[in-house]
Amino acid sequence: MQNPTSHRGIHGQDAVHPWGRLHQKLDLSTHQTLPMGQRPHRCINCGKRFSNPSALTQHQCVHTGEMLHRCADCGRSFRQSSILRIHQRVHTRERPYCCTDCGKGFARSSNLRIHQRTHTGERPHHCADCGKSFADSSTLRRHRRMHTREQPYSCADCGKSFARNSSLRTHQRMHTGEQPYCCADCGKGFARNSSLRTHQRTHTGERSYHCADCGKVFSSGKMLTRHQPMDAGERPHRCADCGKGFARRSHLRTHQRIHTGERPHRCADCGKGFAQIAHLRVHQRTHTGERPHLCADCGKGFAQIAHLRAHQRMHTGERLQHCADCSKGFAESSKVRRQQRAHTGERPYHCADCGKGFAESSHLRRHQRTHTGERPHHCADCGKGFAQIAHLRAHQRTHTGERPHRCANCGKGFVQISHLRVHQRTHTGERPHCCADCGKGFVQISHLRVHQFTHTGERPHHCADCGKGFAQISHLRRHQCTHQGVAAP
Repeated sequence: MQNPTSHRGIHGQDAVHPWGRLHQKLDLSTHQTLPMGQRPHRCINCGKRFSNPSALTQHQCVHTGEMLHRCADCGRSFRQSSILRIHQRVHTRERPYCCTDCGKGFARSSNLRIHQRTHTGERPHHCADCGKSFADSSTLRRHRRMHTREQPYSCADCGKSFARNSSLRTHQRMHTGEQPYCCADCGKGFARNSSLRTHQRTHTGERSYHCADCGKVFSSGKMLTRHQPMDAGERPHRCADCGKGFARRSHLRTHQRIHTGERPHRCADCGKGFAQIAHLRVHQRTHTGERPHLCADCGKGFAQIAHLRAHQRMHTGERLQHCADCSKGFAESSKVRRQQRAHTGERPYHCADCGKGFAESSHLRRHQRTHTGERPHHCADCGKGFAQIAHLRAHQRTHTGERPHRCANCGKGFVQISHLRVHQRTHTGERPHCCADCGKGFVQISHLRVHQFTHTGERPHHCADCGKGFAQISHLRRHQCTHQGVAAP
């Protein structure tokens, strides 16, 4: 006899009686071959016929959306009693379907079948775009969104879309402030389970494992080993220039651009070239202002995921790297190296044009724009270009009128925090920039430089008409009025 709770698919539709059993004990194959005359119960919505009223009642839920079966534990409703019973296993923790290979239990037989593919290696679901295969259809659907760029899950608060429902739920905690993952040791809450696990290492002293090649962090040595090739034999693609080995040919091709200087990926906004398309995408955010990587704990956005990970350690309290000179802790090894240069005075990055040295490569690149005149960051309102994105942000406030930095003494607002600091010296009387020749102090370093010309006799600003030199550019402008026949301001 057909099990009534598993009676499925009468002509393609689920047909389980709402109270869990069929009144007519028909064999499924016999039922499916019943002539039309023996299927007297007709659906008024679609015309489909059924052999008994219970099957028709179950079918009509498809049209009405009615949920007849309610869970007593959480109140959630279902169309079929069989699906309700499966759901109730969430509450009872019942896992009747066990894997014969490893003993792991599952609430659904379909989940067991998918799990068994981890043992057999079977991947029956193939992506039509790239050929990659997957053990289950849901993972394939999620993967295909990489190709289609589909992001079907939208946040009702801010409109941001996500490819995964789980990503949306995590994001929504930024709006609600929900922190469901709590540390058993100190009670601190987190929006994400991964953030909690990372935080717990501050109590347990558990180490994090870093990949020396890419900097990625793993919670166990086993995961790091799995990420890294085991030995040189697993890096068959070797660079002819330096001998470095790579696990994939595509990684070798990308690496070779270091030697050839090739930068095939160009920014449509400023023309800057990049060796990797991922680097181009990150760079383009300097033009768009996009910060897609959001902290689930505080909502702050970042252009690069590495910057987000480093920021998240501020919430978890994890400090992975320490400076040997001052013991100061940092979330990133690059920041440790930067701190150590502050002690040693090392400036390993030199400008090919003027020889000036810098402690960081980013500072060198920024300096080089003084030689090239490059201004890659443009204002959307007036088109003015800037060498640094910080200068662009400060400039944009001239359009918006925003003055976010306020003096606690007089309430005056400033566009830049550096301007606020200079202003505050009018209240404190501080003059931190002192002349080495006469000891006179100045509020701003630019004022000190101008003053020093009185000692050196230097007059760097020259008139293009008569060649006369001036210590200050304002004096030059005043002088130029004598040539133009206009009164000096």
